[in-house]
Amino acid sequence: MKSSHRYALRIALVVAFGGFLMGFDASVISGVVGFIEPEFNLSKLQLGWAVSCLTLTATLGMMISGPLSDAIGRKRVLLLAALVYTASAILSAVATSFGFLVAARMLGGFAVGASLIVAPMYIAEMAPARLRGQMVSFNQLNIVIGISAAFFSNYLVLKLGQSEAAWAKALQFGPHNWRWMLGLETFPALFYFFSLLRVPESPRWLVMRGRDAEAQALLTRVSGDEAEARQQIESIQASLAEEAGRVKTPLSELFLPALRRVLVIGLVIAVIQQITGINAVFFYAPMIFEQSGIGKDAAFSQAVLVGLINLVFTLVAMALVDRLGRKPLLALGLTGITVSMLVLGGSFAAARYELTPQALENLPQGLDGSRLVSLQGRAFDSDVAFKRALVETLGAEQARQFEGDLLKRAIQARPLLILLGILGFVASFAVSVGPVMWILFSELFPNRVRGLAVSFVGFVNSAVSFLVQLVFPWELANWGSAATFWIYAAFAAIGLVFVLARVPETKGRTLEELAAELVHQRAT
Repeated sequence: MKSSHRYALRIALVVAFGGFLMGFDASVISGVVGFIEPEFNLSKLQLGWAVSCLTLTATLGMMISGPLSDAIGRKRVLLLAALVYTASAILSAVATSFGFLVAARMLGGFAVGASLIVAPMYIAEMAPARLRGQMVSFNQLNIVIGISAAFFSNYLVLKLGQSEAAWAKALQFGPHNWRWMLGLETFPALFYFFSLLRVPESPRWLVMRGRDAEAQALLTRVSGDEAEARQQIESIQASLAEEAGRVKTPLSELFLPALRRVLVIGLVIAVIQQITGINAVFFYAPMIFEQSGIGKDAAFSQAVLVGLINLVFTLVAMALVDRLGRKPLLALGLTGITVSMLVLGGSFAAARYELTPQALENLPQGLDGSRLVSLQGRAFDSDVAFKRALVETLGAEQARQFEGDLLKRAIQARPLLILLGILGFVASFAVSVGPVMWILFSELFPNRVRGLAVSFVGFVNSAVSFLVQLVFPWELANWGSAATFWIYAAFAAIGLVFVLARVPETKGRTLEELAAELVHQRAT
């Protein structure tokens, strides 16, 4: 590799670390929910809000970070995001109330939104054209790695809390486990900040500010060719001049009959990607595994597997998307999601719940076993019925506090089948609708409305994600695990039928060919 390309690669890797922080920040909450629910005495919707609030401000952060990066520069926005990640991690770790925690998490959402938009934007503007696709993909790959790292760090904190090592006890990993889970993000966030200090400003932004000489010097170092750098500067100047003279596309244009087909496809895929439950699994993985009765330690270790499977199959998707095509991967993935969710729902539907005399031995401190005698020997055929019986017997507060432990003692299920269902779901998602959705968005919409259309369907995608995260604990409590996963299976099946019937194959076709087929003929 040329030394100039190595330089570009180093810059791209530093900037793409924002994707790592985004994935980490979004998923670290998965290990926290089981601890903050009893500590702050949260209702199920409050618990959902603690998880989903970050998505709300991340959506707002996506909307403002682009214009802000035009005003003050890509590098400054990323530096600001790194500081916001740091502040959010520290404030979340020291939160003394539910409202404090939510506010700290919402603060971090702005950094998540900025990372999602500005990091790939910077890389695309800096990278040599022949390496642009590969370098921009670093950001998406880092998001997946960040998700895996969050699952692993949560498990590590849990094990350190059980350690007899003097240093682990001194740092109070046990009594403050969820605070450590959230606070550990401080270290990679500070690393990101100090690494960014050595990164130059985006050449496109430099040209926007009339600093052509600086931009050419940077592009010459990146490409290794002064003539090529000069040509890039001229292309940037022409592009900026064209944008300055372009009339802003109104939102109403997206709803014209000529665009109806591509808009419907985009909206359905945006909704299906989230409504099949991916962020319910990512953000509540230990809770789901605990529902199967394997206990907290095993639940956290199995969540690590979720992150690893997501990483591996994201790499598989990157290798296959231009070989097999978009539509086959979508169809294959949605089939796998449907089957996996049916398996999950069936596994929980077949489970039985009964507190035997052996199950009531060695109860956790603070739980009065005499109050559970009335439940001894009673068999329940659903988790909802068992949880309601716990509330009637113990009261809402104690039932919430000891629900996980008592579920583990009472459930008679097949946890291996539940694990395989979850891993099959994550693998199916990661190889298909997860990454393919964004590729489709970049290809379906014609040039004149692409930016507006992708923003619109992306906003819908974020809104659905927010709702799924918010209501998931409430669904488990009121509908039960089986019904919740069967609903996800139904949505995946609907998505599969839609993909087979309405989604075109875009692989190997020019944007002009796609526009002629999907847009122009609809206008006649």
